Amino acid sequence: MFIRLFKKYYRFSLILLCSVLLVSCDRLLTPDFNTDITGLRAGQYTVDPDHASVLWKINHLGFSTFVGRFNDIEASLDFDPENIENSSIEVIINTAGLDINNPEFAEELRGSNWFDVENFPQAVYRTTSFVESNENSFVFDGELTLLGVTAPVTLNIVFNGGGRNFLTRKYTLGFSGSANFQRSDFGLSRFTSFGVGDNIELEIHIEFQDLN
Repeated sequence: MFIRLFKKYYRFSLILLCSVLLVSCDRLLTPDFNTDITGLRAGQYTVDPDHASVLWKINHLGFSTFVGRFNDIEASLDFDPENIENSSIEVIINTAGLDINNPEFAEELRGSNWFDVENFPQAVYRTTSFVESNENSFVFDGELTLLGVTAPVTLNIVFNGGGRNFLTRKYTLGFSGSANFQRSDFGLSRFTSFGVGDNIELEIHIEFQDLN
């Protein structure tokens, strides 16, 4: 019985020790990681292109949600943690970098019937005003320019955390975001009358690095 109790205590102690070590290592790797937005560094930030994704989703004939992404993204953030309403974001998407799991259809989407990347190589989104906040969630109004048309689009943002990235040694902020708009507002109305959705849902995952 003593041996069984010893083995049980030993296993418990080992699990507890491993848990402590994992937490300690995490704090050593990111010692200043902070989820309190008011304690972060203000200033100018630029996107980390290796950790930035813009997904777009559209209803496909009611059967499923078709998902694509843009891989070529430029973005900048003017960040004021004490006064979020003074912060602003600009995102530039090079539309030729669209990515789906069908190369032939991807090439069609780049053509004149869809994104027309030869004449309109970029889509640009800029925030224009602050709407509201709820802890680490924020809402901004902004404008999206796509295919030469500019229209209002609201951006919902969730702050994930910030601190010095131990891999890059750069001070980094992480966000996720979402937005919805009608593609027909920008002249992308092809096949809407045949059941291909008009509403586009954007899902954004992005890290910004301090320029200093």
